This record gives sequence, C-alpha cells and structure tokens, in this order.
Amino acid sequence: MDHIRNFCIIAHIDHGKSTLADRLLELTGTIALLQYRDQVLDDMDLEQERGITIKAHAVAMVYNHPDLGRFALNLIDTPGHVDFSYEVSRSLAACEGALLVVDASQGIQAQTLSNLYLALEHDLQIIPVINKIDLPSAQVEETIAQIVDLIGCKPEEILKISAKHGQGVNEVLDAIILRIPPPSGNPDAPLRALIFDSIFDMYRGAVPYVRIFDGSIEKGTRLRFMSNNKEYDTEEVGVLRLERKISERLSAGDVGYIIPGCKMIRETRVGDTITEALNPAAAALPGFKLIKPMVFAGLYPTDSDDYTNLRDSLDKLALNDAAFTWEPETSMALGFGFRCGFLGMLHMEVVQERLEREYNLSLITTLPSVEYRVTKENGEVLLIDNPAKMPSLSRQTLVEEPFIKTEIITPSEYIGPIMNLAQERRAIFKTTDYLEGQRVNLHYEIPLAEAIYDFYDRLKSISRGYASLDYEFMGFREANMARLDIMLNGEAVDALSVIVHTDKAFEWGQRLTRKLKESIPRQLFDVAIQAAIGSKVIARTNVKALRKNVLAKCYGGDITRKRKLLEKQREGKRRMKQIGAVEIPQEAFLALLRVDDER
Repeated sequence: MDHIRNFCIIAHIDHGKSTLADRLLELTGTIALLQYRDQVLDDMDLEQERGITIKAHAVAMVYNHPDLGRFALNLIDTPGHVDFSYEVSRSLAACEGALLVVDASQGIQAQTLSNLYLALEHDLQIIPVINKIDLPSAQVEETIAQIVDLIGCKPEEILKISAKHGQGVNEVLDAIILRIPPPSGNPDAPLRALIFDSIFDMYRGAVPYVRIFDGSIEKGTRLRFMSNNKEYDTEEVGVLRLERKISERLSAGDVGYIIPGCKMIRETRVGDTITEALNPAAAALPGFKLIKPMVFAGLYPTDSDDYTNLRDSLDKLALNDAAFTWEPETSMALGFGFRCGFLGMLHMEVVQERLEREYNLSLITTLPSVEYRVTKENGEVLLIDNPAKMPSLSRQTLVEEPFIKTEIITPSEYIGPIMNLAQERRAIFKTTDYLEGQRVNLHYEIPLAEAIYDFYDRLKSISRGYASLDYEFMGFREANMARLDIMLNGEAVDALSVIVHTDKAFEWGQRLTRKLKESIPRQLFDVAIQAAIGSKVIARTNVKALRKNVLAKCYGGDITRKRKLLEKQREGKRRMKQIGAVEIPQEAFLALLRVDDER
C-alpha cells in the first residue's frame, strides 16, 4: 500500500481539470499518441461540446519515480457542476488527497470553494495548483494570495502550471507521490468497499467502481450490499485503465471495478458499502444517503405514436443514471407522457438532449417545478411535484416550499445588482465575507423555485460572467403558495399550470398570458387566454381571430347587404368558437421556459 496514491482533482467549471488529467495520462504513458484527443476522460458528446464533466470517471496510472520506484496512481475524476455535488463527495471519500486547481485569470470560484470544504471535511491532503499561467490575463500573484488566505499554506507550496502546454506538470506528479499519504486499511479485516460510481454495461449489467478500505475481493466472493442487503456472486474484478482490465484480486487501498451479476444500477447505489456475505463487516462506511431529485418536469412526445419509444428510452437512460427518476402521467392537453425528476436544471437539459440525440425523439418539456409539502385540512401530508395535483386553496391548511443555502462569489463592484436580483427572488440575506483581491462571498437563503429558472443565467449576465454560484439543500419552510391555472377559452390547460407565491401571482399571470399570446397562432375565432387562481381570474389577453374579407364582392350598393354579410360571418365565428379546439404548439412551452427573460 506504500506505493499506492488515490487522489482527485477539484476545480470550478473551465479551470482546466480535464486538461490536467490529459497531461497526467500522457506523462504516465497510460494513453498512446494514437489514442489522444482533448478531454480523454470526458467521453460523452455533450461533455466534449459543453466543456464540462457530467459523469465522474476513474483511471489507474503507473508512474516510475526516478528515486522512489514504481507507483500506482488512481485518479478519481469528479463532475464540476453543483447538480452533481453528491457524486463529488463520494469520490472525495475514496481518496487521500486532492489537487486544488485554480484558474490564474479567474481566481477562486464558488464551486471550487464548496468542493474544497468537502475535501477538508474528509481530511484530504490538499495540493494547490495554479493553472493557465501562460495567459496574458493571468494574475498569478493575486491568485497565490487568495489560496494562501484560504487554506493557510506557504506560497512556495503552490504549484504553477500550464496544463494546456504541459509546463510544470512533472512537478504535479512528484507532489502527488511526496505529499499525498498512502492509503490505510487492514487487508485481513472483513471486506468494506465504497461504491463511488456505477455504470451500466449492456452485456454484464451494473458495474460498480469501488475503493477497498478493508479486506480483499476476488472472483467468486459472495457479496452483500449493506444499504439493501442484496447478495451477489462476484463474476469479475479488475482495475480501471482507460478500459477495464481484469486482475486476480483487489485488496485494501486499491481502486477498481467489480461485476456482481446485478442487472439494475439502482441496486448498486453510489455511496453504498459492499461487504462479504459470509464474513460481514460490523458497520458500513459513513456518508451514504439516497439521492433525491430536486427539479421535476413533464416530458411528452410531440407525436403520440412515439410514446412507447419514449418509455423504452427513459428505461435505458435510467440504467445509466441512478439519480434520474420517471413515472407515467397523463395531461388533458398533451396526452400521455412522463413526470421526470432531476438533480437540477443542468441535469434536466442533459437528459432531454440525450433523449433527442441518442434516441431520435422530439419532445415537449413542461415548465419545471420543485417538490412542495402540502398539509390538507384532514391532517394528510402530500408531496406535490406536479402543479396539476395541487389541492385547491379551500382544502389545504399549510404549504411548505424547499429552500437552498447559496454562496455567491463576485467582484465587489457587482454587489448592488446581485443584491437586487436576490431581493427579486425572495432571498433572505445572511452574511457577507470579504475575500482577498476585491472579491466578496455573499450568503443567501433562497426558495429553490425562484432559483431553478434563470437565476444562474441572470447572475452571470449582470456580473459579466465573473460571479459564481454554489448551493445546497436546507429543508422546507412555510410559504403562501397557490396554483396558477392557464385557461384557453375557459378550459384549463393542466400542462401550463404553475405553483407561484401569492405576492407574485399577478406578475406571473401577466407574463404567462403575454408569452402565450405571442406563441399561439391565430385561429378563425377569438382565443381568450386567462390566468386564474381558483375561480378568480387575475390576468387576461386575447388572440384576435383571422378575418376573411366578406365585403370584397360588394362594389358599393346598399349598406344593408354589407351588414347582412358581416352578421352572417359573426354568427359563424360564434358557432366555431363553441366547437373549435386550440392547438398549443411546442414553441409555446419553450416560450414559458424563457418566461423570466423579461425580468
């Protein structure tokens, strides 16, 4: 175990984490030049295009140190986005050290800070690294001062590199070996292995990636998953190069994969502890929790014939993503579809885009919602994730909405606009911390419903891209919430319903009706668009009817003839309005997703 090092890289989005991983793979000879491409560990098309890590990865490298000999380096890559913070925490729990990568031109950002605190909670050895020192806009000395102020290290302990050009990366490898402690554990104790990630193989089933803390595991070992007490026989064990490589056994300190013959990824939960069924460990490793979706939206096929294809596609996608949940639902306006749960808005965008790309589906996504806790008058407590299921005001006694605790790091010149934005979103101000170099850390408690739409985009816009955001779920708090229904010609459209705070209901009603008026095409009759809470209409607008010129054939003549033709047209439109149906195009739902653009 003295020659094993388990480490991860923590950084904000676009600070060079994946590029540094590429250089480490090159220098250790793990990847040949023929295999090379940018962002080797980001193997999904979406990850390549967006430049972010969505799915965590792990890879084992072998490095021959000129003085100390041969070392096994296990890099456990982590996602950078806040939606996937639980995966980050489990990856950190599998390591003894972490490279803290900071962009020299941007300094320390909110998610860097959040992941650093997670790493310190797990007692990891932190190696600070300043990246992109070759950029003309690099502020190396200011960044060194920020890191020293943050973690209390000496300036000479901070490594200065350019991951893109490979400058200084050899020093990073030496620091990993010299500064990060080897793993501890007892190879003779009962088996305890932490699942830090899990993937689905079409031919082998669920494949958990594990870090062995105690004991050892080999082919044929009878395993027990401690969170659900399911038992399986080990079919294969191995280490994680760029591909899976079979080995005889994994012992304490090792990182690798096991194939337990389990067909469902939901049974190999991230954070779970694996032990031997015949000689079980006394207690599981700490920190396991079930991941709960935070944001909910309806997914419907634009063509009803694609319903079966959508169901099969969701089934396949859920095999690879244990955090994604779905269940069938029916809408009067959109027909048959599915109510899906996501970790956040980025997770939702990724799932929708993967469904459309990988399975050739055309989808309508309803307005995202969060989960509310409603207490009815008879004492029954409901968890409501679909606005259409919200009980009427007369049948509820208490509504509670989820709150999140946020950290916003920004240059001090943008404090005023950001505070105005937070005030618009019903945020509760807590504290302000002044950081090194004219930067401020603002702490707020914000209703999750106010943050999911475009809060992050607006924050980036008003700070010219300099502000960064991190958040964590706090719990539920009482609030005056109500269901806002949208009615077309007096008929409520359940897919357009939304739960809003009563203070903002009028403002929301006006914006929704105005957006729909722009999106719904004109019919041969007037279409009334109304926003209502219960039986009370709070906003209304009309889509004017298309009108044929029935007087075109009248070249002068008696006025009574013209009146007769106009009256006949009016009567026809009145009858048509009684039987006509309004088609709601997909653009209307997309317009509602951007409803906050006017703020």
